Amino acid sequence: MSDRVWFVTGASRGLGRAFTEGALAAGDRVVGAARDVSPLGDLAAQHPDRLLALPLDVTDRSAVFDVVDRAVAEFGRLDVVVNNAGALFTGMVEEFTEAEARAQLDLNFFGALWVSQAVLPRLRDQGSGHIVQISSIGALGGFPSTGLYSASKFALEGLSEALAAEAAEFGVKVTIVQPGGYWTDLYTNSRATTPNSVYDPLRAELAKQWAEGSIDSEPRLAADALMTLVDSDTPPLRLLLGSMVYDLAFDISRRRMDTWAGWEAVSRAAEKAVPAPGTGPA
Repeated sequence: MSDRVWFVTGASRGLGRAFTEGALAAGDRVVGAARDVSPLGDLAAQHPDRLLALPLDVTDRSAVFDVVDRAVAEFGRLDVVVNNAGALFTGMVEEFTEAEARAQLDLNFFGALWVSQAVLPRLRDQGSGHIVQISSIGALGGFPSTGLYSASKFALEGLSEALAAEAAEFGVKVTIVQPGGYWTDLYTNSRATTPNSVYDPLRAELAKQWAEGSIDSEPRLAADALMTLVDSDTPPLRLLLGSMVYDLAFDISRRRMDTWAGWEAVSRAAEKAVPAPGTGPA
């Protein structure tokens, strides 16, 4: 058995809970952080020396740094950091208030940024570690009613690509994980904007599609995949979880490439290297 130390945000429910259980089953130690850690009480009782449950609101930057300091003081190091905390705000782009838009980005994007900033000096100093950013199928493209959620995940992925390049020379790995559908409370606990009636027909069509749609999977399968990922000596920058999201990723990529190819002449005509203004021949 291994003895890695994990730091998992959003650890008390859904995928975060499954990741925590998977790490404990592997013999690792876990710092499980969440706004409400009471659902972790049973696991803490079963693993009193290997699970440290710490209350944390990841949107509070100073609190994030304090909790990371406490985690390292307790367990001595960090090996796997899973930025899993997040929520889904649904609504058409036009409907979002400023407060709602900022709340979505604060949790899904800035929360992961604060955790990444807090743990990176620790991982850099020890010359090892793996940051796992839990993204979403929503980062593959924008979809009606999930535009701000997708925006938060697109931002997370852009950040994470840069972070991976910056951290690599210090022996720190970064992986973006894009899960498909799992039986969690992401959708049942989603927050909705005040609806504008002009979008009622689109909402009705979306509701029909969702009613006919996906059959979700057990979070345990995502946890199994995550264990395979962190056990790898050469983890990828990106990992898709689920056949549906895998097929969708390829479909979206092909359609984008077809569009780019169709407009290639316009794209190439928009660029022609010339000397900087004022530096050419007199």
